[in-house]
Amino acid sequence: MPMLQGSIMSELYQLPDGWEWKKLSDIGKISTGKTPSKSNKEFYENGMIRFVKPPNLQNSIEIKKTEADEFITENGAKKSTLLPKNSLMVCCIGSLGKFALSTENVITNQQINTIIFNDGLINYKYGYYYGFMFEKLLNEVANEAVVKIVNKTIFSNLDIPLPPLPEQQHIVTKLDALFEKIDKAIALHVKNMEEADSFMASVLNEVFSELEEKYGKVTLNSMANFQNGFAFKSNEFNSNGDGLQVIRIGNVLDLNKNQVYIDERREFEKYLLKANDIVISMTGTRGKMDYLFVRVVNEESCYLNQRVGKISNKNNAHFKYLYYFLQSNIFRDQIFQYETGTVNQGNISSKDIMNQNIPNSPLPIQQKVVTYLDDLSSKIEHVKKVQKEKMESLKALKASILDSAFRGEL
Repeated sequence: MPMLQGSIMSELYQLPDGWEWKKLSDIGKISTGKTPSKSNKEFYENGMIRFVKPPNLQNSIEIKKTEADEFITENGAKKSTLLPKNSLMVCCIGSLGKFALSTENVITNQQINTIIFNDGLINYKYGYYYGFMFEKLLNEVANEAVVKIVNKTIFSNLDIPLPPLPEQQHIVTKLDALFEKIDKAIALHVKNMEEADSFMASVLNEVFSELEEKYGKVTLNSMANFQNGFAFKSNEFNSNGDGLQVIRIGNVLDLNKNQVYIDERREFEKYLLKANDIVISMTGTRGKMDYLFVRVVNEESCYLNQRVGKISNKNNAHFKYLYYFLQSNIFRDQIFQYETGTVNQGNISSKDIMNQNIPNSPLPIQQKVVTYLDDLSSKIEHVKKVQKEKMESLKALKASILDSAFRGEL
């Protein structure tokens, strides 16, 4: 049975002898973060204190480092709350329930509530493991705003089943041992998926290198046409499915992510995707070399937003041949030499994309290449699917173990 929030939990079943329900505010101090003024340079320049934000919280025993990390000076830290080591930071706005332990003295922004544990009542590691329950608990009590929010008062009143300290340590020791084994198994499946992707990448490079050596090369312009997207007005978007979907950068990877729609209009016709068009994103974090995503679209039902382009094959090219080439590191290594933009945002131009070289294979050879790569890709995707299913089973096992642990049944 899933854990439920508040007094309902205690009414549904009895805790073991010696256990009791406590509010989060009973087991430590609850602190809401605050962002020091960005306009005051002395709060940030040469700072040494980590400023934690939601992307740093990834349900882990430590803070995840990101390229956008910021550090605060001692004066800046005085404008927020300096959190001690082993405090539990929980996101309560947006990505509800994401958490991490502080491994050093840090401050957080206002999206994060933190439990500074009372060592005389709770083992910090027991509190850490309870963190895995927060995503479900917080989503049950969040308000119904566009961005879900759980305020400090509601967060403070969440319940936690608390055994005596010696039993907490016993539970932590068991969870440490079990999770270490499960996490090693999950890491192995992740590695298998990464190796499958690496194998496909190496095959693409080998295939297109051999084709270039045999048939020479031409520019993409000679095999395809390019169309940039349009800067649609965001205030005209709707999310209820009226009109046609607008493909934004995030949709290149996932068509179903944060879908928005706009009324169909004749003047937008050239931005309409057609079957077998290749969609390509053109903006991301500069220097990362991982934002130039491509996908084949199989239905004529979407418009292209700005910084997303479409590549349509000409009669002398197979669309899947173009698609596989655009996925290859041969293309990516070429195109990222022309990247422009700021440190935080890189851009690739349509002109530079279409000026890149592609093996000048005859159409019958392209078809054979596509058949081979389709077959290989299908097998690799099957391997990855199996690995992902096994990972999900292991994650479900962790959830089941935690549920048992907090019932006193471990």
